[in-house]
Amino acid sequence: MKQIIFTIGLLFCSNVFMTFAWYAHLRELNNKPWIVAALISWGIALFEYMFQVPANRIGFAVLSIGQLKIIQEVITLSVFVPFSLFYMKEPLKMDYLWAGLCLVGAVYFMFRSKFA
Repeated sequence: MKQIIFTIGLLFCSNVFMTFAWYAHLRELNNKPWIVAALISWGIALFEYMFQVPANRIGFAVLSIGQLKIIQEVITLSVFVPFSLFYMKEPLKMDYLWAGLCLVGAVYFMFRSKFA
């Protein structure tokens, strides 16, 4: 269980960097050439990988690749929604709820053998 919690923590950190690398340039660098945004995003993504690679290596010792991917997607949405609302100033939509419910179903199906 300790490995799973550590994996989730590392993946959460990775996702914060990933979200900023992928989307923050839309707000902060929208008046700069795309190559500038790409290079800055690439630099941010380096830190993403510094968390993501160890997280997947640690998690793969106790989880299947499918389980790791579903955990990653849940964390991605958990990080993206607040980022979208508070940083990008996007309106809250019911679509986030529906996407979250779909992920709950995905988690169930990927982990149901552990629940039984």
